[in-house]
Amino acid sequence: MLKGFHHIAIICSNYTVSKSFYTEVLGFEVLDENYRESRRSYKCDLALPDGSQIELFSFPDAPKRPSRPEAQGLRHLAFRVDNLDDAIARLKTNQVESEPIRVDEYTGKRFTFFNDPDGLPLELYER
Repeated sequence: MLKGFHHIAIICSNYTVSKSFYTEVLGFEVLDENYRESRRSYKCDLALPDGSQIELFSFPDAPKRPSRPEAQGLRHLAFRVDNLDDAIARLKTNQVESEPIRVDEYTGKRFTFFNDPDGLPLELYER
């Protein structure tokens, strides 16, 4: 079912410092960078040469990491799948519920979220 990681999303406390760290220190390339006025936040897509990606987010006054997305630290892990509907069906077969399917506003790709047993948010992202 799973084909690999699509991206890792991180919400940072200081966008400038974090972007510099991931690009200048770790060598990620900026693929796309968007400031979302309505959310007063940045979304920066970063990649390594093998295609591994990080979505770097900033949100004003984000709390320290609780158990759900939209806080500093690891936001969620996303797994690439060939067919989202088949992957969701497999989750349901194993009594794992997923959220309604959404469409990425920048890529047009379909995705959904579900939780691991400890409540860690996980994502299935259709190729």
